[in-house]
Amino acid sequence: MKPTIQIKLFASLAQYMPDNAAVFSIDPGLPIGDLAQTLGIPLESARLIFVNGVKCDLATPLSGGERVAIFPPVGGG
Repeated sequence: MKPTIQIKLFASLAQYMPDNAAVFSIDPGLPIGDLAQTLGIPLESARLIFVNGVKCDLATPLSGGERVAIFPPVGGG
């Protein structure tokens, strides 16, 4: 059985949330950038990435069991 992760996508990225976000199957070692592309998220839209509450980047590999949160660029002034 493949390992799974939990995916949370916020704001404008919510449209890319898969139906199985709570138990999304991955191959061990999958980089977050590849996960984003699999979900259809443009890489430039994945600005803030947290794995188990720790800030990460698109190159961070996943092994299974993680909680992955991805936020789009934040605007403000």
